[in-house]
Amino acid sequence: MMMNKTQNSKMQSATNKLIVNISAMLVLSMLTTYVSADERESLEQLKATTTNLIDLLVKEGVLPKDKAEAMMKKATEDAAKQIKQAKALDAISNTEANKKAPNEKPEDAKTVRVQYVPEHIKNEMREEIEMKVMSKLHYKVEDRLGLPEWIDRVAFNGDIRLRYEHDGFDNGNASITALNNVNRNANIANSTEDRDRFRLRARLGADVEANSWLKGGLRLTTGLITDPVSPNQTEGASQGKYTLGLDRAYLAASPLPWVSVQGGRFANPFFHTDLMWDPDLAFDGVAATFKPKINDAFSSETTVGAFPIDEIQASEVNKAQDKWLYALQTGIKWQGQNKSSARIGLAYYDYENVEGQPSPFGTTLYDASIPAFRQKGNNTFVVNAANTPAAGSEKYGLASKFKLIDVTGQVDLMTFDPVHVTLTGDYVRNIGFDRAEIKKRTGADFAEETDGYQVRLDVGQNSFNGGSSVEVKPNDWQVSFAYKRLEADSVLDAFTDSDFHLGGTDAEGWVIGGNYAIDKNAWVNARYYSADSITGPNLSIDVLMLDFIAKF
Repeated sequence: MMMNKTQNSKMQSATNKLIVNISAMLVLSMLTTYVSADERESLEQLKATTTNLIDLLVKEGVLPKDKAEAMMKKATEDAAKQIKQAKALDAISNTEANKKAPNEKPEDAKTVRVQYVPEHIKNEMREEIEMKVMSKLHYKVEDRLGLPEWIDRVAFNGDIRLRYEHDGFDNGNASITALNNVNRNANIANSTEDRDRFRLRARLGADVEANSWLKGGLRLTTGLITDPVSPNQTEGASQGKYTLGLDRAYLAASPLPWVSVQGGRFANPFFHTDLMWDPDLAFDGVAATFKPKINDAFSSETTVGAFPIDEIQASEVNKAQDKWLYALQTGIKWQGQNKSSARIGLAYYDYENVEGQPSPFGTTLYDASIPAFRQKGNNTFVVNAANTPAAGSEKYGLASKFKLIDVTGQVDLMTFDPVHVTLTGDYVRNIGFDRAEIKKRTGADFAEETDGYQVRLDVGQNSFNGGSSVEVKPNDWQVSFAYKRLEADSVLDAFTDSDFHLGGTDAEGWVIGGNYAIDKNAWVNARYYSADSITGPNLSIDVLMLDFIAKF
């Protein structure tokens, strides 16, 4: 069962009034010892009715037993205070009366005068009771009108991003023919004509708590179904309906406070930058993270995982193997007393069977060894070359193996809290590149281009970098500057940032950006990328992105 915000608000308001009325009735019902005999009978009835009402609410599951007991206890305490105050006021009143008429007969012992309470005092008491009750009771769905308790274990989130994007191509760029007539098989469709697009990204997710140690999540997003790194949908009425795909579906267990294990399709579990991984890339498989605390200042973090990339059905006519990534990252984090922090991580990423294998003459045994998805930049060769394929029928496999060593570090200074000054560095090297092995396997000789690095500075609030649970506040701001260099075979071109140089490797350049929040969870973002090819045919691309983002 799902409720919209209006229904939820009405239910909350009704529940608030019910609790306030019950609280007021409780206080009144506890005053049975300090009224006249006639009034006492009425209040006893009120007390019995109130007690029965609370018991019924507990029995029906509308009000938890512990909260009902807390209400009774609080009502008793409030009643005692009011009785004490009334007695004091009455004593003062009797003293004044005795002074004025000492010879008058005292009133009946069974009758006690209760001071008149003005209406505005009653309203103030009611408001005070409401504030105290609301501050002490933690409302959950199961407390409201008897709705199923599981609704409270589901939290919805999402965001919508509207983007204007300008892709600018340098007039001195190589032609499409020259760019594609290389072993890197860039598959570039344009190198000279500027491009303007309106683009949209929409995401809707749900986080679910199964119990205290197990949770899960689902998320839908726009974007091409066959593109793992971009959720953007280029706008255009002629395209018909937008496509939604499932890019999160996982379970995550925390058997211990410092241990978590997740499986399915989930967010990047590693400490990383966009040097190697696109921010929108999802990981399929299983990962375990261990975060034991060393002392108050230092903690360690180790993540290990196995991730299928491309499952291939092997047979007597298909000798290509499944493609996998096995990864291990370990690191340490320091947390200062003024919220400043420093962090470093060392990772090893081992890609299995991603390199292409040549098919022998007259067979297609290894044609499936080609990558299922690429951007551009990695060196390639034709795996079906022995069969002299017709133009356009070539199948390109990766020339190099990929065994990556990555070092990532970050220093976050909070000297100007709440403004963060964050410096991040990332260096990666592909130690799987073996020039002699590649030549033997492919028959081609490739130069060793296996290093990549990035340096980035961010200044401002870091709420823009947080997930769905982090609130962006009005007037939050952030500016950033980065320089990046990715050589041809430093990382897999399939999974790196899809915006810098419009995706892929064999690129170097800089990025400047800024964020400004115009209201709660609504902000504008501007980024400018300027990147050039390193060793391949000249390809210079400047990209301007202007975004308006709202999340909920």
